[in-house]
Amino acid sequence: MRIHKPRVYKRRIAGPICVAMLLLARAATATETKQAVTCGTCHQAQALAQPMTQMGRAMQPPGGDVSLASHPKLTFRQGAYTYTVETANGKSVYTVDDGKQSISLPVLWAMGAGAQTFVLERDGKMYESTVSYYPSLDGLSITTGHEELVPKSLDEAIGTTLSEEGARACFNCHSTGAVVDHRLNLASLQPGLHCEHCHVGANDHMAGVLKGDLSLTPPQLGKMTAENLSNFCGQCHRTWELVVRSRWKGVANVRFQPYRLANSKCFNGTDPRISCVACHDPHQPLEKRASYYDAKCLACHAPPPTSTDTPSATTAAPRAKSCPVAKANCTSCHMPKVPLTNGRLEFTDHEIRVVRPGDDYPN
Repeated sequence: MRIHKPRVYKRRIAGPICVAMLLLARAATATETKQAVTCGTCHQAQALAQPMTQMGRAMQPPGGDVSLASHPKLTFRQGAYTYTVETANGKSVYTVDDGKQSISLPVLWAMGAGAQTFVLERDGKMYESTVSYYPSLDGLSITTGHEELVPKSLDEAIGTTLSEEGARACFNCHSTGAVVDHRLNLASLQPGLHCEHCHVGANDHMAGVLKGDLSLTPPQLGKMTAENLSNFCGQCHRTWELVVRSRWKGVANVRFQPYRLANSKCFNGTDPRISCVACHDPHQPLEKRASYYDAKCLACHAPPPTSTDTPSATTAAPRAKSCPVAKANCTSCHMPKVPLTNGRLEFTDHEIRVVRPGDDYPN
């Protein structure tokens, strides 16, 4: 898979915020400033909101998992095995019991802000738990993707062994700083995605500002093309190329938004009106109201301007056809919610299209 790397843009003139930071750095000692200056010093709004996003809560650490803390005992039975997750005093224990014997392991991390899959460790190996917590059920059920697995022993019933590559990919997309020099380093990880995860070089930028050097700026992701943004976000959400090469067919690939978006007739990779950040602010919690996205849709599908309208950037740009049915709640029709076959999760299909009753799911 080829990942397009964003171009690094360097500021030549210090903006007001950076000038303020320079003054702050000169007014205090280096030690005091290091303690006070963070990304939030300049980017306060983003720094306050981002930790509450799904990305910010992509990994729940032991003792900090609200879902498990509010469910002291969760139980699920599948075949000969009973699964229990018990939480007390900031610790969660995952137990598998076959009626004769049981295996209990501490939950090291819970992956996910809503539905949560547990990472366990036994005999030096990491496991992805056989069962997960689903808000839609308010309880446990089989982990998505494990439905066809039939354990032949209590050991197998624990979960699926994570390969080195699998563990690295898992932690890299759910935490910050877990992968150092292409190797998994759990000692340096921070649960969830923080500034440095996407804005590579943010820490060097802050260190440079303390020294009066404003040249070490992270890549400006907002200046990337729609295609490059799709590939950038696709490092975790899966790129079009990866899905095609892996032959991931059927409704399961509705989870891979960059792939689905690229299949949309209107996606050309260059129009900034149809890119990941055109509709989603990664620093804000995910907006789920269909009405919120109407303005995004009408940026392309607005009715033709009248002779009295004042030209704008939107009206001057190429326009797509105006919908003859409605001008509101566009995504409810053109981006339907698709449930996975297990019925426990559903995703908004990012393949924008005219959806007709009885149509097969488009791959």
